[in-house]
Amino acid sequence: MTRKPGSMYRRWERPYTRREYMGGVPGSKVVHYDMGNLQEDFPVTMNLVVKEPCQIRHTALEAARVSANRYLMKVVGRTNFHLKLRVYPHHVIRENKQATGAGADRVSSGMRRAFGKAVGTAAQVEAGQNLFTLSVPVQYVNDAKISLKRAGHKLPTPIQIVVESGQELIR
Repeated sequence: MTRKPGSMYRRWERPYTRREYMGGVPGSKVVHYDMGNLQEDFPVTMNLVVKEPCQIRHTALEAARVSANRYLMKVVGRTNFHLKLRVYPHHVIRENKQATGAGADRVSSGMRRAFGKAVGTAAQVEAGQNLFTLSVPVQYVNDAKISLKRAGHKLPTPIQIVVESGQELIR
């Protein structure tokens, strides 16, 4: 069975989070929530902000995190940034799997009792919510914006990059 497209799970659903009552919920693919230099305070902080309410699957969150982190490690260096993922995929996504191929009509029961099985998790985000927070020195502001923009390309919703602190340092 193939994985269904992420556009099927983009809209908000009623939260389904009580894992103690569910069996077989796959684990989240998100590996790290804090990356880079965790000890130092950097003068410029920027956020990747979501413009529309939606659900973001754990695979999309991990892809966005990897793309931003990889670009920052290559261009800025390991000690010159702090990237933090601000959401956790709590919501469990269900899917009613359909049999395909020859003889599928005898095996499948269609939409009868179609509650579905857990296939993954998603984070439910609201409009204006911060998804990533990135802190960098002043000389790497443009590279930081590029990395957040690259991360935004992996997400199913329009994004905005907001420079929060250190604005007087940027012209």
